[in-house]
Amino acid sequence: MEITEAIRAYVDEKVTTLEKFFPQIIQVNVDVGLESHHHNKGKVYYAEVNMQVPGRVVRVRKNAVNLYKAIDKVRDHFKIELEKNKEKRRRVDRKTVRDQRVYQD
Repeated sequence: MEITEAIRAYVDEKVTTLEKFFPQIIQVNVDVGLESHHHNKGKVYYAEVNMQVPGRVVRVRKNAVNLYKAIDKVRDHFKIELEKNKEKRRRVDRKTVRDQRVYQD
């Protein structure tokens, strides 16, 4: 499938909005395309994003009958995943601080 400038701009717009949920993003790889052209299901598009954040690589792949819907689904799922990852890191940091306080007392 050939990527047009409109698709590229749409992907860039959606992926860059993820930075407000988790600003320490190291690297992002995006793959979009046509998964199948099945006679019963029609065209099925996919969007896959691999994002490297400190200590972890997050991968999300979604399918839809419209490429733009698949990209939107990936963004929505990534928002949830990045918020979970951010909360986990926050809990670990708080636990470390608590442990250091106990040790100092």
